This record gives sequence, C-alpha cells and structure tokens, in this order.
Amino acid sequence: MESKTNFRRKGRATIIDVGRVAGVSDATVSRALNKPDTVSEATRQRIDAAIIETGYVPNPVAKAMVSGRTYTVGALVPTLDHAIFSKFLNALEAELSTNGYGLVVAVTKGDPLREVEKAKKLLSMGVEGLIVSGLSHNEELVAQARRSTIPLVATSYFQPDSHIPAVGYDNETAAVLAAEHLIALGHEKIAVVHGPIRDNDRTRSRVRALKALPQPVTFFYHESSLDYAGGREAVENLPPEVTAILCLSDVLAMGALFKLQDLGVKVPDQLSVMGFDNMAASEFTSPTLTTIKLPITEMGTRTARAICEHLNTGTPIESEELQSTVVVRQSTASPSR
Repeated sequence: MESKTNFRRKGRATIIDVGRVAGVSDATVSRALNKPDTVSEATRQRIDAAIIETGYVPNPVAKAMVSGRTYTVGALVPTLDHAIFSKFLNALEAELSTNGYGLVVAVTKGDPLREVEKAKKLLSMGVEGLIVSGLSHNEELVAQARRSTIPLVATSYFQPDSHIPAVGYDNETAAVLAAEHLIALGHEKIAVVHGPIRDNDRTRSRVRALKALPQPVTFFYHESSLDYAGGREAVENLPPEVTAILCLSDVLAMGALFKLQDLGVKVPDQLSVMGFDNMAASEFTSPTLTTIKLPITEMGTRTARAICEHLNTGTPIESEELQSTVVVRQSTASPSR
C-alpha cells in the first residue's frame, strides 16, 4: 500500500489515489462520498481507511459541481470595526456551521453601490443565501438575488410589511424606550447624537421616532461620524441647557464619556449619558453605561436558522420581531438643575 507521505510529496491526493489504495474504481469512491447508501459497508470502510492513508481532502469546487450545492451563505455588513457586527456574525456563523453551512462576509462601508458590487461577487461564488443590514438597498441588489433565485434576508430592522423578510428589532420602539427612560428621570432638554443618516435606515427610524414624541421635551440633534471621535466632537457642541445626552450608538456614548471626563464633567451628577447597542465594553466604562440592549446574538441565530430551514426544506422565511430592552447602569440619573 502506497503511503500518504508519497502522495503528499507528489501533490494533493485525488479520488483516483483513494480508489487505487482501496482497490476500487474512482467512480465507487465518488459514490461513497456523495451517496454512501449506494456502497456496501465493507467498501465504505476500505475507502475511509484509504482516505486516511492518502490524506485525501475533498475538493469543495468539484463537490459543488457534482451536487449543485455550495452550502455557503453570504453576509453583507457595513463594517467590521464595530463590535455589534462582530457579535452578530459570530452568532450567525455558529448556527450556520451547526447546520452544515459556511459563511462568507463582505464589507460594504455603507455604500449602496459598493454593496451591489460585493453582492455580485458573493453570487458568483455560488452563495445559496444573502443577508443584508437594514431594509434600504439599491434595487439592483434585490433584483440580483431574485434572478439567482436565492433567499435575501434583512437584519437589524423589523417591518412586517417589508418587501423582503426581515429578522430584527423595531428601531423606532427602541429609540422611544431610550427617551422614555431619560424623561422618566426628569430630563426635558436632551441632546441626541447619531451617526450619518443618509444611507442608514436604522438611524433614520430612530431619529424619526424621537422627533414624533410630544412636547414639553426638547431634543437637540447632532450628526457625527460613527466612532469615538464623533462622540467627543458632539460634546464640544452641546447646548448649555442640555441635561442628558442620548447617543444612538454605544461607540458614540463612550466617546462622549471620554470627552466629559477630560473636561472634568461628572457623569451623571452634572450630565447623564445614555448609549444604544449594549456593547460588552459598556458594562466596564466609568461610570458604567446605561444603554439599549439590542438582541444581536439572537438575531444572528434566528437569521441563520431561518435560512437553513428554507434551504433544507423549502420553509418560507418570515419576518420576525425581536425585543429590545433598557439596561440601566450608572451613567444616568435625575438632572441636578
């Protein structure tokens, strides 16, 4: 029997090598790998032993050509710089893997045209499903998915009448929950700090919900870059009458906290700060950050499960609403003035 050392020296082992070691044809090896029920138990055992001996690793491209399946799902996300997306992708990949599927990720930088180009590349790779963030997308992306007859699922947003199924949360409700927490503490002059609105329907929904709230509460809106620097910069432009800052991202809230600490402003004694996302770090800031907990891990798991059930059994993918909650910590209190 030829050793696997010799196979590795010559190059990657093939099913022909496996067949020669097992004493069967390469067609029998192929059947054993793709339709094991058509091969006897004794033959399968010889082939399994030959695979170990030769170090054979199935070629995924060849397997896809034979089966017509790649067992991969694509995800388009705006960035990998924020922990919220890493958390989502971690849960998504874990559930996909449990069901025998792989994950391919592409970063769009929040650019609709870039998203279309990234989607084309994922589709050319043969992904069997496509996951996007939010519901606002270039129509060409939706058309591509339809032409490829693969499921397209939106996340981070819930809208029961959306044109594509969405697994996520109601961003308007989450924003109102945050505002209600501050209002209940007695705040009436609140700065709202948010990232760019133009290509982010989640942020637009949150701001829209706050603008629809009745008086006597007054909100002062400030758009900034969605990073720590954006939160710091927002503090430099606060109206003097503001008693609380509502940041529509924990990243912005942490940036605001850092700047307030530099200025010697005591939080929450002099100014309350609230975030949005419940990033892991929000529990370890000083003071700890009051925030909105978004169901990110659950969203990743539910999205993967819905796609796998659809691909495996044809079960339709339905929109699903997940709940957000307020996490009260040390950074918010009743106003001192």
